[in-house]
Amino acid sequence: MAGQLDREISLEAQTASVVRELAEEASLKAGHLLVVGVSTSEVAGSRIGTAGALDVAQQLLAGVESVRREYGFDVAFQCCEHLNRALVVERAVLERLGLMEVAAVPVRTAGGSMAAAAYRSLDDACLAAKVQAHAGIDIGETLIGMHLRPVAVPFRPGLRWIGEARVTAAFTRPPLIGGQRAVYTLEQEEGGSCD
Repeated sequence: MAGQLDREISLEAQTASVVRELAEEASLKAGHLLVVGVSTSEVAGSRIGTAGALDVAQQLLAGVESVRREYGFDVAFQCCEHLNRALVVERAVLERLGLMEVAAVPVRTAGGSMAAAAYRSLDDACLAAKVQAHAGIDIGETLIGMHLRPVAVPFRPGLRWIGEARVTAAFTRPPLIGGQRAVYTLEQEEGGSCD
């Protein structure tokens, strides 16, 4: 059922397709941050946390990276709960965003295979305690919502499964403030005063 229709497409290509579709919808660009949560166990058809696979993670990472290079956004890879859902980022991203660094090295059994693979492949990788990303992809129901900016807008990619894992995604928009008299685009501006 899950990824049966897409078995002919590699995990890398499936991932790139979903990331590219979200990047387009969310208008991701340089300076924006995408959070990625992955259960390689779920991708491989097992229950989350039971069969982590670095080879699966490498394929997914390659798909994310190909689109990241194309659009220029930054990526944060969520660790599992054993590392308090810390995120693997490049040190330059941590410093630019003023994120709090935490100390650990993700491994398959503590952090997860995706975080472990990312930590070993990113330039000067480190862990951030938390982020507020512009968009996110969750492969295998890892619960990335805590790392998204408010307000999250659900996004349904064309591919709903990568391997055997369900895919959900979201992008964020600024909160709308004001009330009845608030204007949200210049085209809506009308006369009047706040008096």
